[in-house]
Amino acid sequence: MRLNKYIASKTGLSRRHADYLIDRGLVLINNEVATLGQKLTDSDQIEFSDPETNQHYSLAVDLNSKTQTTTIILNKPVGYVCSRDGQGSDTVYDLLPKDFASLKIAGRLDKDSSGLVLLSDDGELINELTHPKYQKTKVYDVQLDQPLEPLHQQIITDTGISLDDGLSKFVIEKIADSAKNIRITMHEGRNRQIRRTFEALGYKIAKLHRTNLGSYQLKNLMTGRHKIIN
Repeated sequence: MRLNKYIASKTGLSRRHADYLIDRGLVLINNEVATLGQKLTDSDQIEFSDPETNQHYSLAVDLNSKTQTTTIILNKPVGYVCSRDGQGSDTVYDLLPKDFASLKIAGRLDKDSSGLVLLSDDGELINELTHPKYQKTKVYDVQLDQPLEPLHQQIITDTGISLDDGLSKFVIEKIADSAKNIRITMHEGRNRQIRRTFEALGYKIAKLHRTNLGSYQLKNLMTGRHKIIN
């Protein structure tokens, strides 16, 4: 097994991030600096620290062991941030048992948004859900401060809105009698993209709630609660 795959399977880091650490010379195998693409043998000892989290890893290689992973869905309430350090704010980890403190977040939501957040120690799953090349579907229920004009809906869906970090396009459908309530389906997930798109047209978002991320659905999970799915 290649080194990056093994690190991902045992730590929850993505293979891409593992390669980043290896390329920087931060990963040791049997006290020697590892190389990209290096293959492992049983009883190898892997040591490294991740400068992004200041977490140290010591892994004794056992190629015959089956890796057990944990993945949970959380219905995030408004007011919680998707990070370990809330800088004065409550974090999603405050809603979870301490046993889940090592899980990593896939598909972050901003503090003012609610809904489906997935956390896992499966690095491959996190990479699949977050890397742009996989284009995982995301669905949001949104409430605007004023009815959405049909022309604005057509512009967003057909042409897109130019933002500082590129064009923003997504599918919009109305979900109630009021044109304030809409459902958005998209395959991107840039920082506050939905909010910035509507702000560019003079709208403010009163509510933003994610219901779907890839094949995962929130369904009837109550606000602030979580469920183990793997």
